[in-house]
Amino acid sequence: MPNIPSNLNNLLLGFPAVIDNATHTLILGSFPGVASLTAQQYYAFPQNQFWRLLSGVLDTDLVGLNYFDRLQQLLTHGIGLWDVFEACARQGSLDSAIKSGKMNDFKTLQTTYPNLQKLCFNGKTAAKIESDLRQLGYQTLQLPSSSPAYAQMRFEDKLSQWQQIMSKSM
Repeated sequence: MPNIPSNLNNLLLGFPAVIDNATHTLILGSFPGVASLTAQQYYAFPQNQFWRLLSGVLDTDLVGLNYFDRLQQLLTHGIGLWDVFEACARQGSLDSAIKSGKMNDFKTLQTTYPNLQKLCFNGKTAAKIESDLRQLGYQTLQLPSSSPAYAQMRFEDKLSQWQQIMSKSM
């Protein structure tokens, strides 16, 4: 069994936000999968298309970089990463298996990072809180999931929608 971080209540613990004062756009997943929790890296599952999609969006090869350099490239472009859930119970990696989800603190995030203007949701589960966060004044964008479990859309079609991350108006 992999060493996956959990607390005394047996909830899996997610990752801190990848963000700095220059971040204007935050991409939100639902919660890290087993491969990501084990590696302690966002989007570590090799079949997840996240890093390929962002490589296309930024016209930079993120896939060929080590994890730290990937994160630095995102921050250089004003993009951060986080998840909707801080902790949850879940068997496996599917969003549909998430139980007892504890939300991350988006109000504190907004106060701490006033340059943050846009929240992009990686998939439908993450986007379930879109209207709540839009009421806080954020621009929002729902993206097709980068997960290999979402195979109904071709990579090229996903990429065309992910390109909107960098648009000034939505």
